[in-house]
Amino acid sequence: MLSRTEAKNQLNEIFNIEDFYDKQWEVISKILNDRKKVLFIEKTSYGKSLCYQFPATIFKGTTIIFSPLIALMRDQVRYLKSKDINAKTINCEQTDEENAKALELAKSGKLKLLYIAPERQENSKWIDAAFEIAVSFIVIDEAHCISTWGHDFRPSFRRIANLVKILPDIPVLATTATATQRTAKDILEQMGGNVDLVRGDLFRENLELNVINLNSEIEKMAWIAENLNNIEGNGIIYTGTRADSEKYSDWLKYNGFNATHYNAGLESDERKKIEENFMNNEYKCVGSTNALGMGIDKPDIRFVIHTQFPSSPINYYQEVGRAGRDGKESYIFLLFNEKNKDLIISFINAFKPSLSRYYEVIEILKKESLTQKEIIKIMNIKQNQVGNILADLIDQKIIFKNNNSYYEYNASTPKFDFNKFEKLREIKFKELEDIIQYCYSKDCRMNYLCNYLDDNSMEICGKCDNCQKKDNKYEINKDWKQKIQDFLNDYFPIIEFNQRDKNLINGIASSYYGSSDIGKIIHHCKYENGGNYPDFLVALLYKAFKKYYQDKKFDYILFIPPTESGNLVKNFAYKFSEKINVPVSEDLVKIRETQPQKNLNNAILKRENVKDAFNLRNSDKFIDKSVILIDDIYDSGATIKEIGKILTCFGVREIMPLVIAKTVSGDI
Repeated sequence: MLSRTEAKNQLNEIFNIEDFYDKQWEVISKILNDRKKVLFIEKTSYGKSLCYQFPATIFKGTTIIFSPLIALMRDQVRYLKSKDINAKTINCEQTDEENAKALELAKSGKLKLLYIAPERQENSKWIDAAFEIAVSFIVIDEAHCISTWGHDFRPSFRRIANLVKILPDIPVLATTATATQRTAKDILEQMGGNVDLVRGDLFRENLELNVINLNSEIEKMAWIAENLNNIEGNGIIYTGTRADSEKYSDWLKYNGFNATHYNAGLESDERKKIEENFMNNEYKCVGSTNALGMGIDKPDIRFVIHTQFPSSPINYYQEVGRAGRDGKESYIFLLFNEKNKDLIISFINAFKPSLSRYYEVIEILKKESLTQKEIIKIMNIKQNQVGNILADLIDQKIIFKNNNSYYEYNASTPKFDFNKFEKLREIKFKELEDIIQYCYSKDCRMNYLCNYLDDNSMEICGKCDNCQKKDNKYEINKDWKQKIQDFLNDYFPIIEFNQRDKNLINGIASSYYGSSDIGKIIHHCKYENGGNYPDFLVALLYKAFKKYYQDKKFDYILFIPPTESGNLVKNFAYKFSEKINVPVSEDLVKIRETQPQKNLNNAILKRENVKDAFNLRNSDKFIDKSVILIDDIYDSGATIKEIGKILTCFGVREIMPLVIAKTVSGDI
């Protein structure tokens, strides 16, 4: 038995922390002295991490921490190393060599803590290694992800329960800041029963919650630019899409603020650099999707602004909880326009792939066993979508993964149950209505969020706009309207590439697909009347080109060979050629139709596969040349990347994509 006094002495010696606070010792004692399974629900900034970091230093073996947050892994490993505690992480952003080295250190007993992404449980090397590691303690961080009813459910978290069953005699700690009673009950069941629940109070007395009612996007842009100087310190501006994360950060830079954007579309190294700069207070704010914040242990975030209301009060509590972790007063603003709910509705409707995609995978695996990469290649859809489908099918025991990392169809399979997803969809729509109700509420906002998360302490914050009876109306003046219009007239999305994309250099789009009426015009031309794209689109793209590349010499213009759009892109390329006086070449050709590789039943959606579908004639004339590659829409980038690979092989020095519109998730 380790007494609290003895534990305090060791805590001070190892972590330079004088004492445990709030519920920390209660949880730690259950882990260390009683070797219990514990679910700990506690607000952000109240030291949940210490509840596993400290026991990990006491136990003789290795503590395994499952976390979905790579940024948190990096941050905590850095912190632990500063305390001379051996810790490593295994995740998809590291090389195979780095991950293998971390495993070897764990197997040899040289690590106190090993952070690992739950998805790695599908890796056969990890499964084999788990039996060779002297595991003393298992931690499930962000445990709401283990529950079907949690706001960020990940099927791979379910399989943590398998490890808990394999290693039944060791303590387990699950932590989260956001779990309703239904979610908590599901987590307890997933942990195998006989689990102690410790629930702290979720009230955050240092956060001032505000809802600002606005009627348009330009009012949001004006409000932020007008008010940001009145808020001390730095913070996060959350946006609903990647496109908006770029737009808001560029708008703030246009107004003289030191800002940047952050989203999951950035390369790992770039995200790391932004995280580091943000921690060092080099930005006034970061415009970001919800990719930033979770796992970033920055104590002095002074404000969080949402330009798009989140999908539920649970998500909102989680995201605003990034602010004021040092206990000092911090400011929260939700820029509310109920019309924006259409974006959330589109996300809810797309949160699971369509039923036909599940049946497509089932039909494929009925014929032969395949790896995940092979399935992605056949279906030509994104890795995360295939990963979701495979995880769900494994969860329902319709398929399984063998020891050679091949997925196999289970011949004695039960019937696939899609109704569960429909129930989840209904819950998500209810949560959407609940966050809208939060925005319209006249009661204490902190009290509303705490009650929603089943913390019924009934405290009143006294700080939110309702408690202070603030009138948070805003009217934009004509000067801001003009300034925003000037900005938008000169704002062109960048199409970013990285070193893996061969000789592709960053390209430009004249607009986002969903901006103004450009998406509608493209759709009308492609699918309804054909003909030519209107000349104003040529002029708009020319303006974008001049802004970024007017001093650069290009040798040829190539265009994506026509598909269902006929000669639209070809005609557009020739018009653009006249503008910039660079010749068009028709040597980029399609050598096969981009059809699916497998013919499945008619109920299954078809997806195009672009691999080896193009070729370059008269290739000698393109050696060491710079070319512009024109298309109408940049969506996944698969076609342009495939053509970039081909042109690189033929010796083209630079390939610069130029498109009318760049899509964001949910555009088309």
